[in-house]
Amino acid sequence: MAEVRVARFEDIADGDHRVFSTGRREVGVFRVGAKVHAWENHCPHSGGPVCQGKIFHRVEEELDGEKKSLGLRFSSRRNIVCPWHGFEFDIETGVHAGDPSVRLRRIGAEVKDGDIVLTLPG
Repeated sequence: MAEVRVARFEDIADGDHRVFSTGRREVGVFRVGAKVHAWENHCPHSGGPVCQGKIFHRVEEELDGEKKSLGLRFSSRRNIVCPWHGFEFDIETGVHAGDPSVRLRRIGAEVKDGDIVLTLPG
């Protein structure tokens, strides 16, 4: 495992992201509040550059007790949408919006002394 410093934490605004080349792979780093989440920039569907997609608030359908629709609403959770085929993944968990068995590959990320540090597998 190798540690790589990619940016200052303050250089990525809350809710924003950046894609970094770390040698053999590209990694998308997403800032959510005081946390960072990093994902390999490779969609499990067809290999697209998922971390270069748009970020949207997840759309959820609100149901009443009888499972009748009360309409759609935007969630506070956000998804990254792969630009190739529109597959959506939760920014914080990497899980596909429709099939929890499909997920992004997590890259270890933390903030150390104000720097974003990735832990890359060998």
